Amino acid sequence: MIRNAVIPVAGIGTRLLPLTKSLPKEMLPVGRKPVIQHVVEELKAAGVVNVLLVTSRRKCAIENHFDSDHELAHVLAAAGKHELARELEIAETLGVNLLSIRQNEQLGLGHAIGCGESFTNGEPFVAALGDTIIRCADGCGITRRLVDCLEQTAAACVVALQEVPLDKVHLYGIARPAGGEDHGVFRLADLVEKPSSESAPSRLAIAARYVLSPAIFDAIRRTPPGKGGELQLTDAIRLLLREGAPVYGVRMEPGDRRFDIGTFDSYFKCFTEFALQDSECGPGLREYLRRKLTGG
Repeated sequence: MIRNAVIPVAGIGTRLLPLTKSLPKEMLPVGRKPVIQHVVEELKAAGVVNVLLVTSRRKCAIENHFDSDHELAHVLAAAGKHELARELEIAETLGVNLLSIRQNEQLGLGHAIGCGESFTNGEPFVAALGDTIIRCADGCGITRRLVDCLEQTAAACVVALQEVPLDKVHLYGIARPAGGEDHGVFRLADLVEKPSSESAPSRLAIAARYVLSPAIFDAIRRTPPGKGGELQLTDAIRLLLREGAPVYGVRMEPGDRRFDIGTFDSYFKCFTEFALQDSECGPGLREYLRRKLTGG
């Protein structure tokens, strides 16, 4: 059972400025919870019990969100708001152990993952991007499927993959399957970072979730910096692939949804979708939007 997860959350979030000037994008509300809480809940459902946040000085609000606020709890209890106090307690604990470490310089995703080496204690671990929510139709969760794949295959790395339109492949790391797919789980021959539509080996894009063996840390150390001096996780995984290490991909199912909170367009759509699904406010919001869109 994989018990540990690393969540990089140190990025500045420039595409969401000025909203993210003082508020981390991982703390933006999606429905009734911030993005990062959705991510941690997904990891808990996959069996993770220890989570490391790779953070920066701008991201203290994330740590504060998961910290106990006894004063607020007392105020809610005194006001008789016991259900709200219970929800606050759940948000503060989530049944996982949360630790944090500073990434003093934003030197790429590979560097951020490398900051978690001592935390993972020589064991395989989950890596999940803290600005991306993934909802799965089967209720199992993509992270759970990645964990199962690594445990069944003894892979060096397992990555989640999402099929994207051909005109979008230049925005992602794209996988080259080694052969035929088997029920959405297959070995990879290569990963290509942001290829052109003409050169893309497939339309399967890396989808913000990984399960990694300890071998990734040595690969990160041996990976030269890329553009802007950043160490890319994709390049480290490619190094393992070139050396013959088994790397697998797990395709997201047709009903799975990925919400990448990276731009205003994607954030607005994500918030709207989650708000519409709210059991208390969703029906009223749906009617409000219907009237607005029809001029009623």
